[in-house]
Amino acid sequence: MNYYLTYIIVAIGLFSFSALFALFGVYAERKLSAFIQDRLGPTETGKFGTLQTFADIVKLVQKELITPAAADKMLFVMAPVIIFIAVYMGFAALPWAPGLVPSKINLGLYYIFAIISMETLGILMAGWGSNNKYSILGAMRSAAQIISYEIPAGFALISVVMIAQTLNLQTIGLQQGILSAEKTKFLGFYDVSHMGGILAWNIFRAPHLIIAFVIYFIASLAESNRAPFDIPEAESELVSGFHTEYSGLRFAFIFLAEYSMMFLVSMVGVILFLGAWNTPLPNIGSLHLANWTTGTVWGIFWVAAKSLTLVGVQMWIRWTLPRLRVDQLMALCWKVLTPLAFLCMLISGVWRLWLM
Repeated sequence: MNYYLTYIIVAIGLFSFSALFALFGVYAERKLSAFIQDRLGPTETGKFGTLQTFADIVKLVQKELITPAAADKMLFVMAPVIIFIAVYMGFAALPWAPGLVPSKINLGLYYIFAIISMETLGILMAGWGSNNKYSILGAMRSAAQIISYEIPAGFALISVVMIAQTLNLQTIGLQQGILSAEKTKFLGFYDVSHMGGILAWNIFRAPHLIIAFVIYFIASLAESNRAPFDIPEAESELVSGFHTEYSGLRFAFIFLAEYSMMFLVSMVGVILFLGAWNTPLPNIGSLHLANWTTGTVWGIFWVAAKSLTLVGVQMWIRWTLPRLRVDQLMALCWKVLTPLAFLCMLISGVWRLWLM
């Protein structure tokens, strides 16, 4: 009975986190975009406009759930739920601190890739079920984009896995700090196991992993449908893409999934490349900064801080770069990112075999 109660509490906690992050993310993006464009953003609803997102939620809850007469009602109703659940369940395998993970899965990374790929199915259901030309065009674009960019993202992550020799995200996190049971070498040569800190992070364990991280981050923007890869929701071409016909809570679930995906892909990048829950501060002589800033509370802080930093970069990019054309988007994936990611994977094999 206690196990079931624990599962329920964890599920509610993850859902609450997703909802609160979406509220914070929308507000932060409005303020960040306003700063970039030299305007104020929300100011009237609450102090500094902080209640604007809550007002939006109240508005969405009150809106009527409209189902188009010609829609496939079952697909139309199920799609937002599948889109959200696919992202929401991905958080179950992500470690927040040493020993603190909602679900201990040895194949954590494999599970995350498998479960978030279900989002594509939900998007196709939303487009086809709407029986709307803009929706189906947006859904087909989204499926093509997500499936394409999963390939360089996967190769980039495999590059790390080949160095770490495990799919367990908690173990990958342990390897990147002072709690590591094996030697950690900066750029494959200098032993930093006793120092910890930023030099022990995976991104610095081999030079090519810096390239792998950049590839993963670019691909994660496409996975999240974020600009400049927001072709599926191109307002100037497709009204609103695959969710054109959605309103009220159904639209809220799709919107919630998009912002949750932003944090999810950022957190995966942090765990695999940027030290996971490990501190960036190294031990220097008698100053044991890494020892002092490692633990459960510190771990949660470092994961959240690093992930939110990447989310901030995603928002920054959205309001800086113009949208790519479809041909440019696919050319970048297949002609640039995929060959580079495959090369990183090959180098990881050689690096692990000869230099570790």
